[in-house]
Amino acid sequence: MKWDALLYDWNHVRAFLAVVEEGSLSGAARKLKLTQPTLSRQIGGFEEDLGLTLFLRGTRRMELTEAGTALLEDVRQMAEAAMRIAFVASGQSESVSGTVRISCSDAMAAYIMPDIIAIIREKYPDIHVDLRASNDVSDLLRREADIAVRHIRPEQPELIAKKLGNLSPYFYGTKAYLGTLGPVESPADLSQADFVGYESAERFIPQFKALGISVDATNFKITTMDGVSYFELARRGLGIAILPKEYAIRFAEFQCVLPQVPLGEMPVWLTTHRDLNTNMRIRLVYDVLSQELLQQSSQS
Repeated sequence: MKWDALLYDWNHVRAFLAVVEEGSLSGAARKLKLTQPTLSRQIGGFEEDLGLTLFLRGTRRMELTEAGTALLEDVRQMAEAAMRIAFVASGQSESVSGTVRISCSDAMAAYIMPDIIAIIREKYPDIHVDLRASNDVSDLLRREADIAVRHIRPEQPELIAKKLGNLSPYFYGTKAYLGTLGPVESPADLSQADFVGYESAERFIPQFKALGISVDATNFKITTMDGVSYFELARRGLGIAILPKEYAIRFAEFQCVLPQVPLGEMPVWLTTHRDLNTNMRIRLVYDVLSQELLQQSSQS
């Protein structure tokens, strides 16, 4: 081993990779929680260590030089190796104090997780829960979260997952709004109703027509990309929404519309990294989540 060649500061290497992935000093600084001048000094230090110019300055985005491009793949491999070391070290921890990061959808974070986190806090007061509400699939491989609740089964071999059942979506509206529609006995009776759209009306129209509900964009006067807003807009009586029964039954103002019409299922997967499964505090939180989510599913 040529030990005198291993003199690079890991912070400099990390700074280089963050700038490449974020495309700018400002974006990388936010990601690493550093000031932009500090990050700039780290990049400069890495270039000085190597005797190379890695980025072209003077543009809005940080463009790699030919030398920087040649180094990129090796730097990424270094980062992956460092991440594996962190996983192994974290996986051996027997401490029941510290932080556990949980990622789930914003609606689940708002309506389901508070009761479960209260149980975790009561059982394990030294565990700090970092709840991350996101509708994106969290990258457990990069430690954006320790545990994720997902609606798709992860395919990466490094991840382990446990299916906790399925959420059952139905049409829901407030009793006050449904009272303005008259009797709703078949899907066709909803053709004149207002609906709250998630992301876009076009996402729902083909599905509704397949069910026998003749709608177009004018039926979707409100759309949102936020799960909590979607839920709350329906609670205000501004239209009918497709909601998991497990969420909707918590609110007396909601009434299920056409309960005989199936709208599919949403699987619930509890996921963590295989190495982190041996970490005591993550294991304990994982078990509480599993038990409570399973229990809620069986009661709904």
